[in-house]
Amino acid sequence: MGTLIFMGIAAVLLIYGISLYNHLVNVKHAVSKAWANIDVLLKQRHDELPKLVEVCKQYKQFERETLQSVVAARSQVQSAREHQDIPALGQAEGMLRAGLGSIFAVAEAYPELKANENFMQLQTRITSLENGIADRRELYNESVNINNVQIEVFPASIIAKTFNFGEKPLLEFSTAEKADVDVKQLFG
Repeated sequence: MGTLIFMGIAAVLLIYGISLYNHLVNVKHAVSKAWANIDVLLKQRHDELPKLVEVCKQYKQFERETLQSVVAARSQVQSAREHQDIPALGQAEGMLRAGLGSIFAVAEAYPELKANENFMQLQTRITSLENGIADRRELYNESVNINNVQIEVFPASIIAKTFNFGEKPLLEFSTAEKADVDVKQLFG
């Protein structure tokens, strides 16, 4: 009788352990899926930015420094994206978003550029991608939060440590990205 009780308890613990392991695997893959969704949008935006820069270059007096900052930030985003370096991506994204904001703000001073159909389409497309990235970032960070909590709670933490389930970094943008826009600086 004692052996049957012991085997029953062992079977329940084994099933529970397998269930916890499977749950941790699902959570880990949810993070990967959320990252893949962000990656697709980053790639799409990456492909649109050279078109925007080329349209702006057609207006010879358009600020080269603004365009160069966008090109440099685009390269940093691409590098961080390829290496899945989430902290570096957040920092590069902040620089890129600031550069895009500057392009769109400076474009206000060029009525011909603002009226250019290609520029308007690219501005709409890039803005749409930016909104999608923001939405996906929220989903990614929620998935990361769930992952990080699950690997710390008991008894899942035992299985997480045993099978090397690790903490994932949040995708956070730089403090400059979160700061209020200085309108005087943009139009001054």
